[in-house]
Amino acid sequence: MRTLVIGDIHGCATALETILEAARPGRNDVLITLGDYVDRGPSSRTVIDTLIALESKTQLKPILGNHEILFLDAMTRRIDPEGWLRVGGKETMLSYAPDHATLSWENVTPAHIEFLTERCLRYFEDETHLYVHANANSVYALRDQSDDWLFWTRFEDAYPHVSGKQMICGHTAQKSGLPLIKPSAICLDTWAYGQGWLTCLDIETGDLIQTNQAGEIRRMTLADLPSAKEPVTDR
Repeated sequence: MRTLVIGDIHGCATALETILEAARPGRNDVLITLGDYVDRGPSSRTVIDTLIALESKTQLKPILGNHEILFLDAMTRRIDPEGWLRVGGKETMLSYAPDHATLSWENVTPAHIEFLTERCLRYFEDETHLYVHANANSVYALRDQSDDWLFWTRFEDAYPHVSGKQMICGHTAQKSGLPLIKPSAICLDTWAYGQGWLTCLDIETGDLIQTNQAGEIRRMTLADLPSAKEPVTDR
């Protein structure tokens, strides 16, 4: 059994399909996706279709991201939809439009809303690691974390967690295209929707697979990457 973790996808279906072909998660593998499936990239609808299909093929643990929250909040008018459209929502809505032009909530697949609201997780935890979209307050258990920490707080504010477990997260785009590593945390958002890569980490081996929207693949290990120092704190 492997534990595989994929960073922020942001509508990059080609990169996702390529990384799944390379990693080949099986029924005995745990596959954790760190959220931000929608917005900015061109194929949010296809990304969610792919995740739903994975539920029958592997042990999928899909974590909710802040862009899924924006999507759902815009749909229910908890926030101004126009504001969401300006931060990547337009690309999401176009991915649902049959003519790739008309924006309408009626085009959004009901099964996708059910997946995001009923089956996506706030976090996931195993014996050695904490898996969250954005970050976690270092002094609280995951069940006691606020939405602000789990979905919105940037990686710069990551500190060693009281559990002693290493945190794996996304959210803070690393425009170098490489994961950022601290002794207590790893950020796997490697700017898939921009000029970066989509990243998959094998937790047990430290092996990394990266793919992009051009269908390119590159491989490395955590040991190949520089480590960032932990921030100095009196906490």
